[in-house]
Amino acid sequence: MNQLDTKSQAWSALFSEPMSDLVKRYTSSVFFDKRLWQADIAGSLAHAEMLAAQKIISKDDLASIERGMAQIKVDIESGAFEWKLDLEDVHLNIEARLTTLVGDAGKRLHTGRSRNDQVATDVRLWLRSEIDLIVDLLAALQATLVLIAEKNTDTILPGFTHLQVAQPVSFGHHMLAYVEMFARDAERMQDVRKRVNRLPLGSAALAGTSYPLDRERVAKTLGMVDERGAPQVCQNSLDAVSDRDFAIEFAAAASLVMIHTSRLSEELIIWMSQNFGFIQIGDAFTTGSSIMPQKKNPDVPELARGKTGRVVGHLMGLITLMKGQPLAYNKDNQEDKEPLFDTVDTIKETLRIFSEMMASVTIKPEAMERAALKGYATATDLADYMTKKGLPFRDAHETVAKAVKYAIAQGVDLSALSLETLKTFNAHIEADVFDCLSLRGSLEARSTLGGTAPAQVRMQIARHKERLKI
Repeated sequence: MNQLDTKSQAWSALFSEPMSDLVKRYTSSVFFDKRLWQADIAGSLAHAEMLAAQKIISKDDLASIERGMAQIKVDIESGAFEWKLDLEDVHLNIEARLTTLVGDAGKRLHTGRSRNDQVATDVRLWLRSEIDLIVDLLAALQATLVLIAEKNTDTILPGFTHLQVAQPVSFGHHMLAYVEMFARDAERMQDVRKRVNRLPLGSAALAGTSYPLDRERVAKTLGMVDERGAPQVCQNSLDAVSDRDFAIEFAAAASLVMIHTSRLSEELIIWMSQNFGFIQIGDAFTTGSSIMPQKKNPDVPELARGKTGRVVGHLMGLITLMKGQPLAYNKDNQEDKEPLFDTVDTIKETLRIFSEMMASVTIKPEAMERAALKGYATATDLADYMTKKGLPFRDAHETVAKAVKYAIAQGVDLSALSLETLKTFNAHIEADVFDCLSLRGSLEARSTLGGTAPAQVRMQIARHKERLKI
């Protein structure tokens, strides 16, 4: 027989009755793991090339396998490939089609490997390329935020703690805070990639194989190398086929990306509300109400905030999936793919839409400045001023609290109090106090490294533009 029998499984010779249709549907993964087809073909070709180099299969077999895989690639890309439930997964579907196309050479491809090390390799290869895309998307979002910061370096925003007005900050400085978060996210992704990019293939089912495989050759062929070009091969066959810590680690890094987009989402939602009115999100990223015609709803950031729970949930699911498994491979690990795939899809879609949405945002500086004036945002500046005049900071803090209480009673900002009135709180106050009581003066004064002074913000923008090659 020149092909795998589609009426039974590749492993079924031992069994006296066929698998029930219910069990087939319950255990099959082909309709979600077929997205691994490119990785599966790449891994198989690298394995076949090594088998031929090691004289485990013939050069003719290798040529047949390469020819058959090329045809399978064309068929899958054109939609002509028939994915069969009876063949369980992406691996057996491709192997069965290969055997149909090239005969016994297709059957020899599986020499020295198992689906256990094969799937672990496929997932790693697929995830590696997805991480590269995610890093690019993180860079694009950072670039968008840097350009917004550049246009709004001198825009005054009320900075909040506990959602209470705290101190004035540059809106550009605020945007750069998210640039820092997403930059760390990219670093984490690149670090995770190093541990994803290790080769399990050649571990076989769990114990290695008696065939003289050259695993390092396969690793080099697949680009599973370190920064010096040294092959990265999983060093313990039991560990290689059974652990999914690389997927868990990726899900943790992805959760942090979503947490950061969720925090930004929360601010966009608040800022867009009529009670704040700091920004307007472009119409292409908002929706209306079915009953209230005046509404513009920030559905995209709200949905991103909601999808964060979904991604964090996948992380918890993967951790729970792994925690009780004995060595080595268990069928439980089939359940790693759907949460991993959905995490990748969700994070990529979120980053793409955020880059576009943030570019659509209209900033309303007047509303931001009015809000900053309402909250006595320069109170700390007045305390610092008194401290520089010789008053201990704790005493200055108490004195300013009394001044704020008086200003609240009068319904005015601190900067609106007369010099004579301010002197009643501290005799050392001079006319230069008004420089620090203005929002602009407060902003300019915070010129330490990493501070919100426009000069510092411009320096950080230049650093990010060089780093991101904008």
